[in-house]
Amino acid sequence: MAAITTLESHRCFGGVQGFHEHASSTVGLPMRFGVYLPPQAGQGPRPVLYCLAGLTCNEQTFAIKAGAQQHAAAHGLVLVTPDTSPRNTGVAEADADWDFGTAAGFYLDATREPYARHWRMESWLMEELPLVLAANFPVDLERCGILGHSMGGHGALTLALRHPGRFRSVSAFAPICAPMEVPWGQKAFGGYLGDDPAAWSAHDAVRLIESGARAPELLVDQGADDPFLATQLRPDRLEQACAQAGQPLLLRRHAGYDHGYFCIQSFISEHVVSHARALL
Repeated sequence: MAAITTLESHRCFGGVQGFHEHASSTVGLPMRFGVYLPPQAGQGPRPVLYCLAGLTCNEQTFAIKAGAQQHAAAHGLVLVTPDTSPRNTGVAEADADWDFGTAAGFYLDATREPYARHWRMESWLMEELPLVLAANFPVDLERCGILGHSMGGHGALTLALRHPGRFRSVSAFAPICAPMEVPWGQKAFGGYLGDDPAAWSAHDAVRLIESGARAPELLVDQGADDPFLATQLRPDRLEQACAQAGQPLLLRRHAGYDHGYFCIQSFISEHVVSHARALL
């Protein structure tokens, strides 16, 4: 189960950026992921920072575009970039839309057919992938943080809230904060989970916080010129829920910045430093 195939390997800031594949028993298909090993990895197990990408992305997107490796190298953090969905599933409608299906797994386990068989992203990320990492890389899985962008920001928030104690640090760029209230989330939840509001609430960061779930302080960066800000992301709802519940939140709004990786590149060093403080 833990055997991997290395697809690419690149020297990077004194460490190694690799992209790998393994036969996932959880998903029932091959799954890909990236691992950046910092120079310090040769000295023994290092803390892990999971980096979850957004809609239309794959395991290479964050690794190539975010510019995080130089900062991970400075602090000795392993970066793990999972793919965003199963691939080549044989489900015809999975490729019909850019915001649902392939490259749009929303980091949950689907319960509605035909997606329930392969769309098991939460179980893969939280149960199987850590075993694969432990068997093949010098990682300290007792010291893990998680960050994400957009759909991946949703994933970072909800996985930390749903699995208390698993992550010592949590951050997000432009996350989908209240998916039950916005079109991206409603489409994904309806397609993957059906019509049960309770099932939806279990994967909505705002609803989780309102129902008592807690995580370490959330660091969230949001571009004020993000075209999806009001219609899809709703950080105001996260801010409101955290204030009412006493969930620590540092929400930073940045004038002139949009939704893309130029915003992430501008602030990724601060996120890595924040995670390093909690993990080292």
